[in-house]
Amino acid sequence: MSKATPRIGFVSLGCPKATVDSEHILTRMRAEGYEITPSYQEADLVVVNTCGFIDSAVAESLEAIGEALQENGKVIVTGCLGAKGDIVQETHPRVLAVTGPHATEEVMNAVHLHLPKPVLSLVEGLHDPYTDLVPPQGVRLTPQHFAYLKISEGCNHSCSFCIIPALRGDLVSRPIHDVMGEAEKLVESGVKELLVISQDTSAYGVDVKYRTGFWQGKPLKTSMAELAGALGSLGVWTRLHYVYPYPGVDNVIPLMAEGKILPYLDIPFQHANERILKLMKRPASSENVLKRIKQWREICPDIVLRSTFIVGFPGETEAEFEELLDFIEEARLDRVGAFKYSPVEGAAANALPDHIDPYEQEDRLARLMYLQEEISAEKLAKKVGQTMQVLVDDVDEEGSVARSAADAPEIDGLVYIDDENLEVGEFVTVRITDSDEHDLWAEVVYE
Repeated sequence: MSKATPRIGFVSLGCPKATVDSEHILTRMRAEGYEITPSYQEADLVVVNTCGFIDSAVAESLEAIGEALQENGKVIVTGCLGAKGDIVQETHPRVLAVTGPHATEEVMNAVHLHLPKPVLSLVEGLHDPYTDLVPPQGVRLTPQHFAYLKISEGCNHSCSFCIIPALRGDLVSRPIHDVMGEAEKLVESGVKELLVISQDTSAYGVDVKYRTGFWQGKPLKTSMAELAGALGSLGVWTRLHYVYPYPGVDNVIPLMAEGKILPYLDIPFQHANERILKLMKRPASSENVLKRIKQWREICPDIVLRSTFIVGFPGETEAEFEELLDFIEEARLDRVGAFKYSPVEGAAANALPDHIDPYEQEDRLARLMYLQEEISAEKLAKKVGQTMQVLVDDVDEEGSVARSAADAPEIDGLVYIDDENLEVGEFVTVRITDSDEHDLWAEVVYE
């Protein structure tokens, strides 16, 4: 590209849903002829995609904006923090513009105002920016072999600890033919694993009353189960994230048993005590959840269950916390993330009485994670001696790092292989030789 080509720096923070927003913005920028640079000094302006969910994320986002202003001076802010009132302008009044999340058009309008579009050359004939500047699958921030597939925006729930609906709005499901079209392009580009994400994956289609769409000339209902079945026909790993525990989840378990999608469910249960769940404005009871988990395992014995829990929620008694420990002991979940309750500005839970002492929160978190590490270590130890297929994520002179069907990127465990002759994005069969509470070690099985 010419040195005259306008250059944009980009900082992407937050969850995978924010990463997809960043990918959409970057794709538009490249299609319009802007060059993306990793250097503040080389950039004509910088776009910062922020997170605003919890206090630490707000602090990180404000710090990133401040750094961009200091290093470059011309900054456009987008993302969830932009939807939280005037906090960005009050903290950093020099920013050029602020938008909320999934706001590609607004971001591009701000970019055009402060850094006009480059003039695309027509000297060598007609110029198609999407062909010449952007790969068919768009610009991605993930490695070539896996990609996030966002199927909806927003959320219809009113969980008392969460402000996501206020930041990202109500549920809006993408048309199913758009989702499948994007998935096909990703697979054609070499993606080996599709990570299905949204704020509430199991609610996909609720807002459009599960309207029937069409893909490859065939009717396809806008629902999680039918989408999962269609994705399962593409011949790559399909992994479901952020699945709310609706009854409809039961419909995808047979797909896992049949090998059409990965036997993996990421379901944020958050707690087990019925009173605390009501205070959180979450559904279900631990008894029903345990019964369903048993049924899922009867249908698909290999199913891997990941969940997240909040400890030290306002008013949580020691007995209610111990009920959560009992649930974890009985549920025997494969992967667990736990967090101390933290007040989020604008969340209804802030007004609840009896907030838990931070030291007590820390103690409860440690007790829960100690229990889960014991469970995880026991479950992983049973895999020693087994053979399994893994997907290689990284290779260096010390060997290879891969993931099994039980492991989502960046949040779950890893499989370490003492073999540097593998390739990133390659599926290989390995035999498990060792384990700890989080990870596995393996050797390649050569036929």
